[in-house]
Amino acid sequence: MDNITGKVVVITGASSGIGEATAKRLAEKGAKLVLAARREERLKALAAEIVRKGGEAAYAVADVASAEDMRKTAGLALERYGRIDVLVNNAGIMPVSRLSELRVEDWDRMIDVNVKGVLHGIAAVLPAMREQRSGHVVNVSSVAGYVVSPTSAVYSATKFAVRAITDGLRQEESAASGIRATVVSPGITNTELLNTVTSPDVQAMASHVQGMGISPDRIADAIVYAIGQPDDASVNEIVIRPTAQTM
Repeated sequence: MDNITGKVVVITGASSGIGEATAKRLAEKGAKLVLAARREERLKALAAEIVRKGGEAAYAVADVASAEDMRKTAGLALERYGRIDVLVNNAGIMPVSRLSELRVEDWDRMIDVNVKGVLHGIAAVLPAMREQRSGHVVNVSSVAGYVVSPTSAVYSATKFAVRAITDGLRQEESAASGIRATVVSPGITNTELLNTVTSPDVQAMASHVQGMGISPDRIADAIVYAIGQPDDASVNEIVIRPTAQTM
């Protein structure tokens, strides 16, 4: 697990939840972090905490739906540290609803963040990784990327897409440039994701599952495990659920 010390890691959605937990875990193991999210105050506080504890962290205010924001984030990593070893594409939203509610703006935003955001992150780091002939892209999907349920049609579609993008990246780049690709698919996790739900019907249904959720630290541990493997081993897929979750 010592294959983390000194690695330069860009993390999206780093201001809370899985992104924040992953940043703290990786900082403890000696990674150099570039934290990206939209909420500057939370990024600033997290970076300051990491530095106060002896780690290295910079931050960039960025919306993954903006390709330009992601290019600037990658540019900060290259300017500050000279390379990019890992991208953790963690940012995501989940305003699930029944299709009959016709929440088209929510559908568009999920596609922009959950799919285009992943692609924007990859586009921002891939040239540097190919040039250095090494790198690792970790994309956070969901168990909804394996199973569709009522209200999850569009969200599941975005998470199925993340799995497809990850495996395509693996097939194209692993042998050619040594770039590893991992998809991590969490089940119910205690994050702010449910706060993005706008449908009153879904909000009412969601309350009963919140008590089942596991800590974001559990997902962070899985991400750290994948990153920490020796360069000749590529962990391609991890699914992690609460023990009590059946679907």
